[in-house]
Amino acid sequence: MKLELLKAHVKGIAWGDKTELLANGTLQVNKSELLELVADENFKSLDADMARPGESVRITPVKDAVEPRCKVEGTGEVFPGMISDVETVGNGKTFVLEGAAVVTCGRIVGFQEGIVDMSGEGAKYTPFSKTLNVVLVFEPKEGIEVYAYEKACRLAGFKAALYLAQSAYKAGAKADETKTYEIPAFTESMKAYPELPKVAYVYMLQTQGLLHDTYVYGVDAKRIIPTLIHPNETMDGAIVSGNCVSACDKNSTYVHLNNPVIRSLYERHGKDINFVGVIITNENVTLADKRRSSSYAIKLATMLGVDGVVISEEGFGNPDADLIMNCHKAEIAGIKTVLITDEYAGRDGASQSLADATKEATAVVTAGNANAMVYLPKLDRLIGFTDYVDVIAGGFDGSLHADGTIEVELQAITGATCELGFNKLGAQTW
Repeated sequence: MKLELLKAHVKGIAWGDKTELLANGTLQVNKSELLELVADENFKSLDADMARPGESVRITPVKDAVEPRCKVEGTGEVFPGMISDVETVGNGKTFVLEGAAVVTCGRIVGFQEGIVDMSGEGAKYTPFSKTLNVVLVFEPKEGIEVYAYEKACRLAGFKAALYLAQSAYKAGAKADETKTYEIPAFTESMKAYPELPKVAYVYMLQTQGLLHDTYVYGVDAKRIIPTLIHPNETMDGAIVSGNCVSACDKNSTYVHLNNPVIRSLYERHGKDINFVGVIITNENVTLADKRRSSSYAIKLATMLGVDGVVISEEGFGNPDADLIMNCHKAEIAGIKTVLITDEYAGRDGASQSLADATKEATAVVTAGNANAMVYLPKLDRLIGFTDYVDVIAGGFDGSLHADGTIEVELQAITGATCELGFNKLGAQTW
């Protein structure tokens, strides 16, 4: 498969009569047209707003973030199985509005939506403080079933992202740069670069259920057994978020589209590794399912004859068992592992970081401690609702102060400890 990402750089956003990308890089959006497109019978109210980097704006509770994309050549359309047909994607050409994002925000159904601050201390931790955000704000109808509401919110984000990209492209927007991604068929790729180690990516998807879901071509991933996927398919939205895990380590759809693990493996392909493909697996809750999926995923890696795998997790606690099983079984099979996770080590960092461990886990990359505390200043404008700050994951009774300031754990900040490395934390050695 060969995929070209045609990236148009968005430098600003504004409301206007026509949805298009202006010559100065401003994404102009017809608000009424957008709202009409994403309307759903499950919403009591629906509105759209905009948030720009550096503005004194707080968005909460954030559900998902989606990058505007559309296919302009090749099979299928972005977000297959969700808002388009289930044709295989990942080939041809895809137009991208780089720098823009659709952010969905609405009344919570659980406790694991998040906060995005566009300025101040909180902006340092979320990657979405640097994107130009078109924000959809939902209120559900009274008595609506929670799954129906969550589905409506999810689909609205995908529809909006596709609409923005398609409208801009049809109005004449041109790419500022083109990125090409290509891996040949296995018969060729496995023979290429014989001097380099063959490496695969074991991509763990959140599938604990009860609104902890990820979708692959529209299928709830807890229903799959581990399988191979071409890395390019992720760039066209074959994998999308449908979950409400803690905001800090939730892989939003934007992150799946721009998976930095896949991007980094591509960048190193042919230089110091031979990147041969992606194995997707799930994080189910029963021991039998964990054993089945971990054994199957590593069997696939063994059949490929890889020398090493990178394994990324989504979530914490229960999924730690899946992470460690994948690591242990791969190492026993003679496959070297590198793990990417985050930590829940207590506010002082002194507690056990993961719920499970194995002596074979000798190469682990951390995305940060989600229990670390952060103090957020009062901002001038709110998009959404602050009603839930005290009860979302990372918050506590008294998190929202009377003066509008907020005291929470990093858990509450969207993308703060993303386990794909799509975050803003770094490390120092003393």
